[in-house]
Amino acid sequence: MNKIIAYTDGGARGNPGPAGIGVYITDESGKVLKEVKEAIGNSTNNFAEYNAVLVALQTLKQLYGKKSKEMSFEIRLDSELVKKQLNAEYQIKEPGLVPMFIEIHNLRVANFPNLILTHVPREKNKEADRLVNEALDA
Repeated sequence: MNKIIAYTDGGARGNPGPAGIGVYITDESGKVLKEVKEAIGNSTNNFAEYNAVLVALQTLKQLYGKKSKEMSFEIRLDSELVKKQLNAEYQIKEPGLVPMFIEIHNLRVANFPNLILTHVPREKNKEADRLVNEALDA
């Protein structure tokens, strides 16, 4: 089963402040399949990180539709906190993140049974970070 890898990043300048997201999707060989960048208004870093994961899942669902249930996906993000919250290893202490957590959870259950979330060092997430900065600089 081929794996699709989505690198996600979210950031806020000021925290809270102007925020953006970046999603960089590749196949296992590293071939770029899609890039998404978007300014999301004022928010916190964590909100932006959640938003990036949500947009990644929505984009993958658009790209692969029902086939997503048979495919393998990995989301790589440099926020260990968000990764652990989304994997239910840590509690979510910010109530504003709960609706997004639920939306991400429901997308995972309905469309992505073969999804893993992986924490990566910031140096391995440069493309998603670049997209965040491009969205904020636009």
